Amino acid sequence: MQNDLRKQQALEYHAKGRPGKIEVIPTKEAKTQRDLSLAYSPGVAVPCLEIAANPADVYKYTAKGNLVAVISNGTAVLGLGDIGPEAGKPVMEGKGVLFKIFADIDVFDIEINEKDPEKFVQIVKALEPTFGGVNLEDIKAPECFYIEKKLKEQMNIPVMHDDQHGTAIISAAALLNACEIQKKKIEKIRFVVNGAGAAAVACMKLYIALGAKKENFRVYDSKGLIHESRTDLDELKKEFICGGKNLSLAEGLKDADVFIGLSKGGVLSGEMVKTMAKNPIVFAMANPDPEISWEEATEARKDIIMATGRSDYPNQVNNVLGFPYIFRGALDVKATTINEAMKLAAVRALAELAKTPVPDIVNMAYNETNIVFGEHYIIPKPLDPRLLSTVAPAVAKAAIESGVAKHPIADWDAYANELNKRLGLDNQVMRALGNKARKDPKRIVFAEADNVKILKSAQLIFDEGIGYPILLGEENKIRTIAEVNGIDIDDLPIFDPRSDAQEEKRNQYADIFFAKRGRKGFNAYEARKIMKDRNYYGCMMVECGDADAMISGLSKNYPDTIRPALQTIGTEEGVSRIAGMYMMLTKKGPLFLADTTVNFNPTAEELAEITLLAAREVRHFNITPRIAMLSYSTFGSSDSPEAKVVAEARKIVKKKMPNLIVDGEMQASVAFNKELMKENYPFSELVDQDVNTLIFPNLASGNIAYNLMKELEMADAVGPILLGLKKPVHVLQLGSSVRSILNMALIAVVDAQIKSKTSTHEIVKKSPWWKKLRKENKED
Repeated sequence: MQNDLRKQQALEYHAKGRPGKIEVIPTKEAKTQRDLSLAYSPGVAVPCLEIAANPADVYKYTAKGNLVAVISNGTAVLGLGDIGPEAGKPVMEGKGVLFKIFADIDVFDIEINEKDPEKFVQIVKALEPTFGGVNLEDIKAPECFYIEKKLKEQMNIPVMHDDQHGTAIISAAALLNACEIQKKKIEKIRFVVNGAGAAAVACMKLYIALGAKKENFRVYDSKGLIHESRTDLDELKKEFICGGKNLSLAEGLKDADVFIGLSKGGVLSGEMVKTMAKNPIVFAMANPDPEISWEEATEARKDIIMATGRSDYPNQVNNVLGFPYIFRGALDVKATTINEAMKLAAVRALAELAKTPVPDIVNMAYNETNIVFGEHYIIPKPLDPRLLSTVAPAVAKAAIESGVAKHPIADWDAYANELNKRLGLDNQVMRALGNKARKDPKRIVFAEADNVKILKSAQLIFDEGIGYPILLGEENKIRTIAEVNGIDIDDLPIFDPRSDAQEEKRNQYADIFFAKRGRKGFNAYEARKIMKDRNYYGCMMVECGDADAMISGLSKNYPDTIRPALQTIGTEEGVSRIAGMYMMLTKKGPLFLADTTVNFNPTAEELAEITLLAAREVRHFNITPRIAMLSYSTFGSSDSPEAKVVAEARKIVKKKMPNLIVDGEMQASVAFNKELMKENYPFSELVDQDVNTLIFPNLASGNIAYNLMKELEMADAVGPILLGLKKPVHVLQLGSSVRSILNMALIAVVDAQIKSKTSTHEIVKKSPWWKKLRKENKED
């Protein structure tokens, strides 16, 4: 009996999921001697024997089902050519990061020192017991075709050469949508393809599978048209031989509907594009420089739809839209291969997703107000959180329907929910904010720079292009802390407000401050003295335009950080009081909580102002606020004064902003229970709405709520975000982690972008403060 129990415990410890259900792979603890005995000897023998008896149980008791090998021999690394397996390793490691970030797939990168195709095949084939799938990468043509073909024939796990099929799948989805917008039928359009390598061949085959006619393709390589007169063509190129006149690229492009570029930059001119048919489609996918620039192509033809491989222009054809989700779907049904049906399913899922309303989080990530399907949006954005739960199920269904799946999925809604749980929308939010911040980094003053966490954060902020840190404090002390902890701050400016070097600037700030506060309790001497305080000095830097935002509070009480901001910068016009809001990063997306830090017992008028400030801040993230005003009462169930304050506040809010989606007073359980809301309160504005903003009736309830969520690990807290100040000043919590400081820096930069319409980058490049940037400016 005892042995049976131990056996069951060992199996449960190693189990990766229950039969018939796809699960997020759990993290196993190994804290006690019992845990260790289950993880290894003697407990590990039990799953070993189970797998020996039934080899398919390897998916049940090991990580094989979530493990992909990214394999290369380094013979065609990016645009660098045959640089060898060692030199190609950084690319393979990067690929592994993308698998994990976008689809929660674990990866081993494997670099093989072998160019012989047959030997390469045998090496990879021998790895099959370890991996659930194989992603081939950066292997030169024509060997890559042979290697993939043989491995697909000989292995019973998914194998895909992403350089071929990734570009083909993404560009095919974009092509379907471009044809729809341009009112062209794929079976009738005439193609010119410049490039005849692995990706180009895969693209053409997939386009043909979608309905294109092989006779409508003119294909060019570095020697010209793939023509019947040539004697240097391999078997793959012979599939696309053209007869008739041997045309140049310029001649072949005349009256063509579609140009597909997978070659090199600059081979296409605006004059050539002008000769194309009405409503042309140009996919110039060479990297880093496309066959024709976006500007030249769109200037030549106003009726063009243009796509490139670049992220700084619309319609980026990016392989990350494909491979993570294709493998996710294939792994989850234990597919034995990735076949044509699965690739076509991914194409159609991507194409359809681009036609659906774009989530707020995607608009925020790309600094857009409303991305909509059209000539500048024919393919989903890489940061769209819906990709995982859209493409992976489509691929999985195709695998089941085409007979290559060993593990059918019965409940597709549950599967989609499990996929969303793998990553959670919380990761997506900060990634989106980071993307937005990097588009226009701002100058951030750190008032407590003599702290190792601040210095670590400052280095990361600068190195990652999020912002330009300015450090306040005693310079020798700051540099000593940095040196002891191995932090590189050589390129960052350090100012000591107490030093003689800052006397002129300090006095300038003091005069401005005295003009503001001379009749509010400060004399001239006190104004000069207080400018030696780093919080006051930092706030004056922001007020006077010498910085764009300030972050403080790591080692000071909350009021001591807010007070300088109120006295130097002040509130926005029409705002009578500030408020504090937290952004809670939950698995379902961001949840905004206010007021959590400032106002103890607001009146109805004050609560209404807090609500309007919170709504505006949420909109600044390009998220539509859907607000529940909370109480212990729901729509008049209590006539207590506290409940009436919330109800009255809601009336004031609706009077000032009628279109705002807001309702209350209500209990929190009602706000988040759609069925309860719909059944009992069908009149509410929040029926069928996903509430993303909570307004609390007083400081105690708001502060307790966010702390409970944070400490119970229900969400990561970002904040507090100060609302109502004229310029960005944000307060850290005592003892904040480096991650929290980085998150707050992202908030500060995005806030500064909104409140300052001028770009900071040129100011910084001309500044003597940032040595590295000044050097780069000279080199430019």
